[in-house]
Order: sequence, then C-alpha cells, then structure tokens
Amino acid sequence: MDISPFPEGYRGSGLLLHVTSLPTRYGIGDFGPSALTWIDRLAAAGQSVWQVLPLGPMGFGNSPYQLVSTFAGSEFLISPDQLIADGFLLSTECGGHSFPLNQVDYDAVKDFKTQLLEGAWQRFKIDSAAEMREAFNAFCQIEAEWLDEYALFVCLQMRFKSASFLDWPEAFAKRASAVLDEARQDLAERIDRVRFGQFLVFRQMTRVRQYAKSKGIQLIGDMPFFAAPNSCDVWANPEFFLLDEHLRSTFVAGVPPDYFSPKGQHWGNPIYNWEAMRVTKYDWWIRRFRTLLKSVDIVRLDHFRAFAAAWHIPASAKSARKGEWLPGPGAEFFELIRQELGCLPFLAEDLGLITPDVNALRDQFHLTGMRVLQFAFDGDAQNPFLPQNYDHNTVAYTATHDNNTTRGWYEELSKKERRLVLKGLQQRDVRADEVASEMIRQIWASTAALAVTPFQDVLNLGTEHRMNTPGSAEGNWTWRCTPEMLAPENFDWLHELTSSAKRC
Repeated sequence: MDISPFPEGYRGSGLLLHVTSLPTRYGIGDFGPSALTWIDRLAAAGQSVWQVLPLGPMGFGNSPYQLVSTFAGSEFLISPDQLIADGFLLSTECGGHSFPLNQVDYDAVKDFKTQLLEGAWQRFKIDSAAEMREAFNAFCQIEAEWLDEYALFVCLQMRFKSASFLDWPEAFAKRASAVLDEARQDLAERIDRVRFGQFLVFRQMTRVRQYAKSKGIQLIGDMPFFAAPNSCDVWANPEFFLLDEHLRSTFVAGVPPDYFSPKGQHWGNPIYNWEAMRVTKYDWWIRRFRTLLKSVDIVRLDHFRAFAAAWHIPASAKSARKGEWLPGPGAEFFELIRQELGCLPFLAEDLGLITPDVNALRDQFHLTGMRVLQFAFDGDAQNPFLPQNYDHNTVAYTATHDNNTTRGWYEELSKKERRLVLKGLQQRDVRADEVASEMIRQIWASTAALAVTPFQDVLNLGTEHRMNTPGSAEGNWTWRCTPEMLAPENFDWLHELTSSAKRC
C-alpha cells in the first residue's frame, strides 16, 4: 500500500513563498543568499516545509504555469552572488543596476541576467577549472534527453525572433530532420550556452535543496499539469497532444465556472493525447517527475482532477463555458508511476469542480489532498474546507497563490459574508487585521498532517500584495517581499504557535 509523504502521526507546517518573491538587489528572488536566509528563518520558526511554485522558464504573462519547458529551470533564478562565489563573475560585473524592491520588472531582469550569463559563459569557456568543466559535461550527458531539445528550441526562438514555433518556417516547425541537423551545427555555440545556463540553474537548485535538508526543511515543488502551447514540450513531442495537421490545438484546456472564477477559465493549453502517451507507458511524464525530484522532495500535482477528467474546450470557442469533461489516464497512470519511481511523493491539488471519480482516484493511491480555509464559509457545517472536517492525510491552507491575501479577502467581504466567516471560525468578532492570524491558528490546530500559509498572511498583508488573480492576464507573479519582512522578529509568533500546536 502506498503511504502519503506525511505518514500517520506526522504534524508539520510551513510557508508558501515563490523563489521570485525573495528579496535580492538583482530585481528578482533567486537561489542565492536570500534563499538560505529564508530557510534559516523557517527552521528557527519550527517549520518543516517550504512550498514554491514551478521553477521552469516562464512564458506567456511571466506565469510559472505557462513554461517554455516543463523540464528546464528558469535562468532568472540564477544567483549572481553565487556566480561570483563560484568564480564565474566578478562583483564589479553585477553592479550599476537599480530595480524595484517590492515587485519584479521581468523585462529589466531578463536584460540584466542575460548580460551576466553571457559574461559567465565567456569566462567559463576561457578560464574554467577542470573539475567544473567535467561537472558541466556530466550534466549535459545525464540530462541530454530533454536538454538538447530545449537548447535547440531556445536558439531557434532567437533565430526566428518568435516565441511561437508555429511562426517558424514549416520545415523547422514540423521538425524536418535535415534542417534540424544543420541548425544544430550552425547554432552549436549558442546551444552550449543554453546548456550552460541550465547547468547553473540545477547546480544552484541542488545546493539550496541540500541546505534545506541540513536544516530539516523539505521542499514542496509544483508540476504544472498542462504544457504551454508555445513550448519545447509541444514542439518536440507533437504526437502527445491533440493537434491538427498544422500543429494547432483542436481542443484547449480550462475549467468551467467555479469558486476561483465565476466565468470559468480559458487557459488555451493543448490537451494531451493520452492514447499516444499510454503506448510509451507515460515515459514523458516519468522523466518529468524524475527531473523535478532532483530539486524538490514532494511534488504538488497541479490541477489533479485532470488525471481523472479534463475540461476540453473546442479551439474555436472563445469562452470556457463551452466544453465537456473527457477522461484522463486514471489509475493506470499512477500504477506505472509507482512502479517506476518506487513511491508517490505527491500532493494532489484537488480544488475546483471535484467529482466523485477525482476523490476516488486520489484515495486509491492515498495521495494527500488540499483544503483551503477561505473556501469554508458558506454556512454549511459539513463544508469540507472547515478545519473540523479535515482528515489527517490533508495539507491545510489559509489561502494559495491563486487567492487574495486573507486580510484582503476578508476586507472585501460583505457584512453577510463576514457573519458566515465568524460562524465558521466559531468567533464572535474578528477584526480585519486579526483574521489572517486567527485562520492560521485554526489550521495549525487542525488534524491535518501539514498546515501551510502564504508568507503574506504571516505578515498580515492586504490585497496589494496578492500574487495572482486567476482569469486576469496582467499584473500577476510580480510580488516580492523586502529584506525587512525577513526580520527574525516577524517569525516569533509563528514559532510560538507552531510549538503550541505541536507541529515543530
């Protein structure tokens, strides 16, 4: 029988904060000193997990759920400080730039990091130690199955000045072997540069994971369910997606109206061809899991319900309301994954419109589910998001990256809705500046194996500090905390709560 990553009797807690939100002087959080400081703060506060969002190269809208590759890491997350420490850069090469302190300017960060990595690449080629060169060559060999395709894809994007491979010359879009072989020769130098960037990303991710382990902190990573339409994944594996003869999607992903979005969500991602994947025994997925598990300990399965059934929207439809549920790979998929990995270190994101087949699939493999307290207050005492209704094999949240901050959420409620919140929390009155700490207290006191809250809720921050608004294409994924927010005293009350709740 499979067990959850959180066995019977386990009581832990942690914080949700994406790497990009860490404070640095380089415009974006990264895998450098601030990540280690963050881990120190978690450990000192008695926490046991750090949950992050997907770590791959962001595509449309800078969303970590619309990745250029579901295998690769984001070069944006490479720490200049660590490059200096490793001898790839001089400190003088990293100065002279000014960035916003409380948000990410992705365009400015891209220009800055690209320039730095070009310098690091030139120094590596001319003056790298034999040990470092051997490590680079070993990485390229071990990861070749995805790395070579990704590096070529990125170089072709630059050659044709287009993120979408559908805009490339047809021979390149449809992967004619002769033109790709020629491109690999012509672009060999740039392909190696892309490989080098991935070597640095994974090298730094590994260092952070090892440091977290030394402090008793597990990393919860995140695997997007769908591949982005303009991704290396689709270009390199068109047979695994429902595409027409022009490589355009026949159906796209989304969800009908639910509590995240009253109009539904039209994501536009291509839908998988599960029959083609089944023939390969889901090898592409297995390789995805193996790659991600080199950097994290537990994988959050985004949009878990699609493993049971996904909402298929006709490509011509302009609204997510039009579509139908069609089956996913189901139990067979997880049986094969278990055989290959030897375990199922997964957290199932079982939110949204959940039907009995989704719960049955989760429970068949004893996967840990999610409960979000902001969804609990409809007046029904049996609401599954109320803490008294949790079972142990659960990760309880005040909110997720898709929710408003808890204080912002409460401030926007009507008087009637606030009364329902007070009833659900079994409180006579809670002020807006108290609701986040009260809701953290309640999930920490619950029977859930793991309790997690976004760092914004620990700091009692309002709507302006929200990370993402589902269904909105602008203004997301930019939030950063300042160095002052990581002051040790901001974690003292969390340590006391964690200790009293016996989650240390």
